[in-house]
Amino acid sequence: MRLAFWRAGKDKAIVERVVSKVKPEANPRVEARPAPTATKQSSTESGDIDLHALGGALARKRSWIVVPTVLALVASVAVVNLITPRYKSESRILIDGRENVFLRPSSDRSTEERQALDPEAVTSQVQLVLSRDLAREIIKKNKLAERPEFDPVLQGVSPLKSLAALIGIGRDPFSMTPEERVLDAYYDRLQAYAVDKSRVIVVEFQSQDPELAVRIANSIADGYLVLQQNARQDQARNASQWLSGEIENLRKKVSEAEAKVEDFRSKSSLFVGTNNTTLSNQQMGEVNTQLNNARSLKADAESKARLIKEMLQSGKPIEASEVVNSELMRRLSEQRVTLRAQLAEQSSTLLGNHPRIKELKAQLGDLDNQIRDEAAKISRSLENDARIAGGRVDGLTTSLEQLKKQATSTNGQDVQLRALEREAKAQRDLLETYLGKYREASTRESIDSAPAEGRIISRAIVSNTPAYPKKLPIVLIATLATLLLSSGLVVTGELLRQTAPRTVAALAPAVARREPAVDQTDMDPAPLQPDMTADADVSELAEIGRLAESLRAAGAKAKKITVLGTASGEAITLSTLTLARHLARDARVVVIDLAASSPTIAAVSVDASAPGLAELMQGQASFAQVITRDKLSRLHLVMAGRPGFDHSLLQSPRVTLAVDALLRAYDYVLLDAGTASDLPADLLTTNARAVVVPDVSMDTDARTLMCEQLKAVGFSDVTMLSRPVQPSDAGETPQVAAA
Repeated sequence: MRLAFWRAGKDKAIVERVVSKVKPEANPRVEARPAPTATKQSSTESGDIDLHALGGALARKRSWIVVPTVLALVASVAVVNLITPRYKSESRILIDGRENVFLRPSSDRSTEERQALDPEAVTSQVQLVLSRDLAREIIKKNKLAERPEFDPVLQGVSPLKSLAALIGIGRDPFSMTPEERVLDAYYDRLQAYAVDKSRVIVVEFQSQDPELAVRIANSIADGYLVLQQNARQDQARNASQWLSGEIENLRKKVSEAEAKVEDFRSKSSLFVGTNNTTLSNQQMGEVNTQLNNARSLKADAESKARLIKEMLQSGKPIEASEVVNSELMRRLSEQRVTLRAQLAEQSSTLLGNHPRIKELKAQLGDLDNQIRDEAAKISRSLENDARIAGGRVDGLTTSLEQLKKQATSTNGQDVQLRALEREAKAQRDLLETYLGKYREASTRESIDSAPAEGRIISRAIVSNTPAYPKKLPIVLIATLATLLLSSGLVVTGELLRQTAPRTVAALAPAVARREPAVDQTDMDPAPLQPDMTADADVSELAEIGRLAESLRAAGAKAKKITVLGTASGEAITLSTLTLARHLARDARVVVIDLAASSPTIAAVSVDASAPGLAELMQGQASFAQVITRDKLSRLHLVMAGRPGFDHSLLQSPRVTLAVDALLRAYDYVLLDAGTASDLPADLLTTNARAVVVPDVSMDTDARTLMCEQLKAVGFSDVTMLSRPVQPSDAGETPQVAAA
């Protein structure tokens, strides 16, 4: 579908290009140029940072950067040299949960290994290294309370620390006991932690004396192992003492319980047979099994006899297994087969009334009667077997009932016996468990040195390099931090100065267009030609500004805007860019080139060679690649395609999907439709407003008719500009449109 437009009341589409350009005046000495401040203003208005100005500010105020940096360098060097150095030594302990299985009667090594691999167990061992009991032993062993390094009272407290304690910043050493002061200094220099993804504990200790740091680190590791060994021996000793008393009591209880079981069994005659069952229950089970077998035999014999009778009564061939497997029946069947063969052979040459044929038929009938008589005898034999089995069933049923009555009379006694047996078994199991634990505890207690849950894998050695303070890192960090802070203050001040409001600078583009620049190489005076289009440009920009305000007021109803005109040319594209730049001041705006007839879009884009809609439709580019930026504003641009693309791609239904996707990402989407030739109507009109760029020669009636026709096509609203935006000269197209 194509959209047709009329101009000056004529019923034909306008296809002529209308471009009005202002040419330079005849005087070659006068050249119309933008004012030198135009570019700078555009950069400021678009939010760009003037890096040249920032560099100049840093150069001018270098003394504000160099002096604090040098002072910080000198101060940090002095401070790190005045601090008393500390030397650090470390020892490493491996938590492996070792157990001597030869000294444990009932050890469970898998359980011990799982506990050793538990991260929480390793963390708990770290806390044991940091325990106060171990700390007191180390302090006492190494006489740390006699050293001024660990008890600051021995060397006197500085007035600065006393003042800090008075105002509540620090703790007063004189208000603490000697043990508390030494413990604070001890824990301040001690650090214990577990290595990630391992069972290794690292013990680090710092001191002003490197020999003392080594001695204390190794003492902590040794003391930790001794503390574990003592705890395990004490635990085993206490367990064995308690278990020995419990075992004596359990032995008496087990003997009494077993005696009660045997006494009750003898009085109740509840003797036990095989499979740990009483004799009465065992007999009942055997009789029940025989009864089931007899019932099965009876049912089988009755079924077979009944089947044979039914075959005899119906005259069907006897095919029961008992009949077929009989020796006599097998011989009779063989004779019958032979006679039938002879009868068939004779019937081929003799008639049915021949004596030989009659003889063979008589013999065959006699054999059939013998077979049926034999089958009847077998059926009667099976019936007799069924009666015999029924008698056996009756006898076994009587015996089973008698055994049930006998078992019922002994059920109460059996229940009491089982209760006594359970009690005796429970006491016996508990005794065996306690005996196993007692043997294990005795084994642990008898060992002179019980195995600990860890072992030292690396002992501390003397270090000649101070661990505190780190002179070079401290000096570098202080110097660089001061340098960055002072530079940041200078840059922040310059940025605040650059972004300060400039009311006068906003009028620079209009002044630049009104005042032509004079070529200084030719000093001959010549009258300047006035710019007759200046007032017209101001009115056009004012109209575009009012249109932008009305679109902002419309809100979500004006997200999609189609800009089209009555004649092809750059005027439609310039009007689209001018409107889009007004809207882009406080919103996210994108312009989509659907006309592909003007190079203006590529001229104002930061990447003129970027792909466009055609490449997007062919799958050769993504949305991120086709969207570029405007050189002079925050506006985003989407070109139709690279030169030489297939214009039929713009009629693809996928173009509508791409526009819908951009509508969800941007506040306003402007479609530069040109004259709307060969473009789908749904793409332009769906949920869209129309902005018409008319030819200046169109009269009022033609403009009114065009607005009505566009509303009838599907636009929600139509705005007719009074006149198109025109470039002030050939080289100033982007700047005029941005004004």
